[in-house]
Amino acid sequence: MNKNWLQKAREHWNYKGGKRPPFAVEPKKGQRSVWDFPRPPVIEDVNKLVKVSHASTLIAQSNEAKAVLETASPPTYYIPEEDIMLEQLVKLQNKSSFCEWKGNADYWALKTAPEKPIAWSYSKPFPEFEKLKNHLAFYPQYLNCEVDGEKVIPQPGGFYAGWITPDLVGPFKGEPGTGSW
Repeated sequence: MNKNWLQKAREHWNYKGGKRPPFAVEPKKGQRSVWDFPRPPVIEDVNKLVKVSHASTLIAQSNEAKAVLETASPPTYYIPEEDIMLEQLVKLQNKSSFCEWKGNADYWALKTAPEKPIAWSYSKPFPEFEKLKNHLAFYPQYLNCEVDGEKVIPQPGGFYAGWITPDLVGPFKGEPGTGSW
């Protein structure tokens, strides 16, 4: 991989969490602004019950999830493989993507709907994100996702997979007019 390309990809962002832009919503007590999240992203341990289900079928349940916090986006939640019913999933062989922070991503689908990715993972993440190895992140727009019993709202836009919880304020990347962020 070309290190210059990777460095350019990492540096092209206007907002890096150091200062909230004027259009950001001011958080109230007990809330966090996604504009205070850093870039490069960081991993936060989640000490809450995280659940993922499809229809009435439980896919994952964990008290040991990790959240990736990145400027302008709601967190993405990564659940350890040992807390996932992997027998309900299939790893897709024909789909992958690249993140300038985490590396090459593999995608997963439900065995009952193998054409639609509902999760992704990093089998060989960059060293800074090694903690995400053997974890899967799930798209809340295709599944029922909860944090501490609260149903999450999917990050707008379809491409991103952040989990919006009541303690977050934006605006969030993916909303109309955010393409230049």
